[in-house]
Amino acid sequence: MRQIPAPRVALFAIAAAALAGAAWFGLMPTPPAPLAASSAAAGLSAAPPSAAPAALQLASAAQDAPGAGADLPQRASTLPADPAMDMALGDPGAPITLIEYASFTCPHCANFHANVLPQLKANYVETGKVRYIHREVYFDRYGLWAGLLARCGGEERYFGIADMIYAQQRSWAASNDPAVVADNLRRMGRIAGLSDDEVNACLGDREAAQALVAAYQTNAAADGVQATPTLVINGTRHPNMPYAELARLLDAKLAN
Repeated sequence: MRQIPAPRVALFAIAAAALAGAAWFGLMPTPPAPLAASSAAAGLSAAPPSAAPAALQLASAAQDAPGAGADLPQRASTLPADPAMDMALGDPGAPITLIEYASFTCPHCANFHANVLPQLKANYVETGKVRYIHREVYFDRYGLWAGLLARCGGEERYFGIADMIYAQQRSWAASNDPAVVADNLRRMGRIAGLSDDEVNACLGDREAAQALVAAYQTNAAADGVQATPTLVINGTRHPNMPYAELARLLDAKLAN
């Protein structure tokens, strides 16, 4: 499980005020190190990330994506009208709401999406028992770029793109070269039916980046999220867990 350092939450608390009067350009944070392999087969533990970038830098990182349209209007992209809207699967009236807080650059989140989420969807979401919400956590600019790409296809294509981002995490995010990562994201965008121009517009959408950062800070603080993946089930926070354990927990809640 990847830990979120306490200073990161404090930094995000000042993001909105800082962005209001700060320059958008020239605030590129240091690229993260290549993703490490999972230290456990179940993906239940991970070392904390290095020092958190300033909130202003992270929110500004979207337009630092090499090739992103720096001169485009703020809302020229194909992102949803509310770029930070919750992305959900399942019946809104389901008896259980499960929120997963996850980072597109977290190996243990990728493990959850490969080994837990498919069974969760088949056995609980598609049967009307669980409403599943995916909320993004941003450790680094690569994760923010990935979030912008996932939302670039709109609500209808979000989960398909997100699945591809998680499945190919070790390849697209492994480079320290931002240009390589941006090209990898464009390649995935093309597979999803997006043009390079559409992806560039999404990666360069300042307003969307600010909204995503603000929503992450607000939601993570409200739910006390300190690591990824974190599950919030009917308002109660739970750590990452294997599918069998999660199924027992959900069945117990359904029985009550």
